[in-house]
Amino acid sequence: MIGITSFGLFLLSAFLMNITPGADTMYIVSRSVSQGRKAGIYSVLGISTGVLVHTFLAAIGLSVILTTSALLFTIVKITGAAYLIYLGVRMLLQKSSHLELKATTSMSLKKIYMQGLLTNVTNPKVALFFISFLPQFISRDNAYGPLPFIILGLSFVTTGTIWSLFVSFFSSYATEKLRNNSKIEFVLNKITGVIFIGLGVKLLNTRAS
Repeated sequence: MIGITSFGLFLLSAFLMNITPGADTMYIVSRSVSQGRKAGIYSVLGISTGVLVHTFLAAIGLSVILTTSALLFTIVKITGAAYLIYLGVRMLLQKSSHLELKATTSMSLKKIYMQGLLTNVTNPKVALFFISFLPQFISRDNAYGPLPFIILGLSFVTTGTIWSLFVSFFSSYATEKLRNNSKIEFVLNKITGVIFIGLGVKLLNTRAS
């Protein structure tokens, strides 16, 4: 599929990553709770725009690296695999819940959007995740340049935006469930942790074409 392999596994992994509560989710929930649905939607749009920026940067950079330099490919592969395995182990070992909603002050819709955008774009963990995550779903004999990376990135953004909008629309209910039942976060962390470790090992076994 246009230089993409295991697209179904990618969608499953992206879905689990998106629904696992994190900083973006808490930002969306806090804005939705404090200022209503419209503010939540703007926070979603800001974060999704940030992910788009990471998508295109990863598409352009990785498509060049993975097709022109075996050494750079190996460096990216080892770094990415180590990071994914680290994330997986950390999720498996995490015992306590980190889901806390902090009090927020009222902000304009433009500022909410820009804060979501800048928070996501300037987060090195997001960039490192994209560098680690996308290459292993690209065919070794990819002849489509950055196109497969863009397709995967847009798929990730689409699933993430849909989930984030759901969180925004039903934030009061979601917040109450997360506060009263920490097992939700615990189970999601364990499932996602196992998948990340598996993806890290899979990435280590990937060879440059």
